[in-house]
Amino acid sequence: MMERRIDQSRDAIEKIWGARTPHHGPWPEREDWRTSEAPDRWVQSACVLCSAGCGLDIGVRDGRIVGVRGRTEDRVNRGRLGPKGLHGWEANASRDRLTTPLINRGGHREPVSWDEAMSLIVERTGDAIERYTPGSVGFYNTGQLFLEEYYTLAVVAHGGIGTGHVDGNTRLCTATAAAALMESFGTDGAPGSLTDFDVTDAVMLFGHNMASTQTVVWSRILDRLAGPNPPKLVVVDPRRTVPAKHADVHLSPRIGTNLALLNGLLNLVIAAGHVDAEFIEQHTIGFEDLQRTVARYPVARVQEITGIPAARIEEAAELLGTTPTLVSTALQGVYQQLQATASAVQINNLHLVRGLIGKPGSTVFQMNGQPTAQNTRECGADGQLTAFRNWANPEHIQDLARVWNVDAAKVPHWNPPTHAMELFRYAETGSIRVLWIIGTNPAVSMPELRRIRSILGRDGLFVIVNDAFMTETAELADVVLPAALWGEKTGCFTNIDRTVHLSHKAVEPPGQARSDLDILLDFAARMDLRDKDGAPLVKWHDAESAFEAWKRATAGRVSDYTGFTYEKLSGGSGIQWPIDAEHPNGTERLYTDGVFNTQAERCETYGHDLLTGAAVTADQYRAVNPDGKAWIKAADHVSPPESPDDDYPLLLTTGRVAFHFHTRTKTGRARALEAAAPAAFVQLSDEDAARFRIAEGDMVEVTSRRGSARGRARVGGIEPGMAFMPFHYGSWDRPGARQAANELTLTGWDPVSKQPFLKYAVVRVAAVADDGEPLPRSAAPDGASRSDESDTDVGTVPAGAPRSDGDPVAGGAR
Repeated sequence: MMERRIDQSRDAIEKIWGARTPHHGPWPEREDWRTSEAPDRWVQSACVLCSAGCGLDIGVRDGRIVGVRGRTEDRVNRGRLGPKGLHGWEANASRDRLTTPLINRGGHREPVSWDEAMSLIVERTGDAIERYTPGSVGFYNTGQLFLEEYYTLAVVAHGGIGTGHVDGNTRLCTATAAAALMESFGTDGAPGSLTDFDVTDAVMLFGHNMASTQTVVWSRILDRLAGPNPPKLVVVDPRRTVPAKHADVHLSPRIGTNLALLNGLLNLVIAAGHVDAEFIEQHTIGFEDLQRTVARYPVARVQEITGIPAARIEEAAELLGTTPTLVSTALQGVYQQLQATASAVQINNLHLVRGLIGKPGSTVFQMNGQPTAQNTRECGADGQLTAFRNWANPEHIQDLARVWNVDAAKVPHWNPPTHAMELFRYAETGSIRVLWIIGTNPAVSMPELRRIRSILGRDGLFVIVNDAFMTETAELADVVLPAALWGEKTGCFTNIDRTVHLSHKAVEPPGQARSDLDILLDFAARMDLRDKDGAPLVKWHDAESAFEAWKRATAGRVSDYTGFTYEKLSGGSGIQWPIDAEHPNGTERLYTDGVFNTQAERCETYGHDLLTGAAVTADQYRAVNPDGKAWIKAADHVSPPESPDDDYPLLLTTGRVAFHFHTRTKTGRARALEAAAPAAFVQLSDEDAARFRIAEGDMVEVTSRRGSARGRARVGGIEPGMAFMPFHYGSWDRPGARQAANELTLTGWDPVSKQPFLKYAVVRVAAVADDGEPLPRSAAPDGASRSDESDTDVGTVPAGAPRSDGDPVAGGAR
């Protein structure tokens, strides 16, 4: 046997973003790689461990994945890979992979055949539909499937079963991205391109710790900062993150005050005359209302609400108002906060009032967190309808029914789409009797986890889970189906700037594991789902034929895929949609002519009141008739649902670290990633650490009105009055561990996007001994150590924290 020897272009744990390749213009190539053995062949793919979707090749030897290398020809990464991309493939070889279907009988999981497992699923699903209607069946999926799988799920659920209860965990991370794009521009879809970072004069990262969430995109910005004509950088974050340390202006608002800050910035920009009046007149609607609304936010009031010094707000407004070009990004610091959609729309408004959209170096990225989140939205697996059709537009319903050859009455459109929080509420009340969870772990990722665990364990609810590992959610399931991972199946996925990649199957899945596509195809056949002519509803049999069916569903739509083929996507770079006869090589930017997708017959939604979430009717929409003009929508800041008090004096926010993805199902099984960030931590300001007598490395218990969680103290790098915990950590690798941040979060959501408030809760903190007893006061000295030079947000553990429980083998098994 060949000795395992790591060969790599860099140590991505120590050098997360790699060496600099300074530039202004085209981003220079740099090939990153990491292998455990010399591959005997390379298979084209892309990374699925963040939303950038970096092009890479999978190294294969003797039927095993032995490494990856970045594709230098790919437009997204030009050969670069981050730590998750360079290490995450090890999870595929973990010894604890699920390899056979399991049925829970009397509290004991028993291995069974696929036939027995699928027969039970079909029996229980059919019985629920017969006894309680199709609305008794719900699907809760992920942000990590392939396009072909999402589309098949949408057809099965919407066109076959006829249930409207379909959503994904993308509701937790990027529902607001979609909502904001629809509210402003008429439809989903990123307006710009990652290449806009290469030429822009300024970048604003609003609630977006890019250095941890999209490490390769951050390296692109670092290379601009190191090159000629570096862009100015504005960072909005209550923590002193790595991007904040590089910022020309760093704004640290109190948690829950984003909208007030954005209104204040817009007020200063408009009052100073830094607007494109011609663009506003010709290409937008609603500016006067915005102007009236933001006038209520003079800088003194904004300082009072946000806690940011007025001079710094004015400095940011001057930079944003005068820069010739601007790329803005938003992520969970906006989306999982109070008034999420209203805030995200104000970022769009900044670009609209300045006319900075549809041009090189000028765009707004309502960023995605998960790798295939864009496909949940395109395919209709997230509560929306396939190919950005409007569920409230009868013509769109008829058109989708035509594509699927079903009666229009079969396609759910009688109520607004069911969102994830509503989905679990229906399961809680007994309306949903069968809940199929695909590739996600709500027992760690949803808010108020005690409630979620109770729902999943409820008598009368039949829970099915597709996963590659025995997650905290799978532990509660009635049937567990072993799923293939990336690299073990073929399919496409779309990244944050509409770039579509094809990932070819490199190796076989272990044991009896199957792709989610194969599982859904088997289910559709066993359920005997048929179209209105009596033919099988699902007419495809593999990934490529599913992709061809998907293309037909997108014809003439905003996200037109008709010009794509597997052959076109093989051998070179990913390509941006739309790609059709008019755009045979893809489309770098949308809205270059200033015409948006707001026509009543084209838009994906008629919009909402940003404060209440009340839907605009079709008649109301047509009465205004935007006819291709972008919507400028305003909203006032409102008070939060709970505020700090004597019992719960701190505001909690949650987030990611650079070395982990979602609930660590995969990254926690990659040895170096797990060693770099093995446990949760609690970040506190110097002032609050001293106030509560907590020192660096102390075990800290954080308590909210809903539950408690623990982590080691990390002191410094955050504003006073706030605390931070990463949300990745559950208990699958540490039974009984109490480190899930979502034990603390509250059940509440944005009125428009329905995205939960995962970054807002009031808490108290206390130092405790490792055995759970309070620490003696002598062990918690006043004050705390801190290094302002350390990268406090990337995931390295604080002093005194444990490293790893045991020694994982190569491949990540524990």
